[in-house]
Amino acid sequence: MNPQLENIWERMLNLGLGALAHANRHAAYCCMENEQWPDLAILQAAHAAEILIKARIAQEHPLLIFDKLPSMSDSELSLDDLFEKGKTIEWSELPARLWATTGITVPNIAEYKEFGKLRNGIQHFVPSFASEAASVKALKFIFDVIDPFINDCWGLYAIDYDEDYDPYIYFAPCLIENKIKFLVSKDAANCSEDWDVDWSAAEPAYREEMQRRIAAARSVG
Repeated sequence: MNPQLENIWERMLNLGLGALAHANRHAAYCCMENEQWPDLAILQAAHAAEILIKARIAQEHPLLIFDKLPSMSDSELSLDDLFEKGKTIEWSELPARLWATTGITVPNIAEYKEFGKLRNGIQHFVPSFASEAASVKALKFIFDVIDPFINDCWGLYAIDYDEDYDPYIYFAPCLIENKIKFLVSKDAANCSEDWDVDWSAAEPAYREEMQRRIAAARSVG
């Protein structure tokens, strides 16, 4: 393999996780100076998913994420050639390529497809959404699709990626308030006593499931 392409998937993974943290921040919080955070959260969540899926495909081989490769001018392709002239596969084609190259399926594929349409609508037509509705849609996608995907692939948790200076304390309660089921990391579970959550207000089935996940995460050695 061209040395320039070795471990490029790790750089893609880090970029995707950065986009995920940005999406979580914009979906779970509000900004008085910028009312576009909810719609931006949808764009960023979709961007994160696309990069993370491509990272897993590239982990098998970097050229597998390309739909069209540039013409070779010498004995091998350079990273610059790919960056300037290569064309990577589209959002709609990613699930099939992922399965063909890794045997992994995108979780909740119907939701993945619908979210792609939502992302396109915002990106190309800028529709008006109620802020809360857009934020919840972004969070639901993140924790229904991205969360189980990165956990299955790399043992990561979407709850761990948040740009708040005080991680978990405000982010986890936002998810619980919106009845978002999420995978619980050990770090998140260890500070769950500090979450400002009124568990009595949660639906019994949801409360029991999340408290089970927290207890299970705490018990991990």
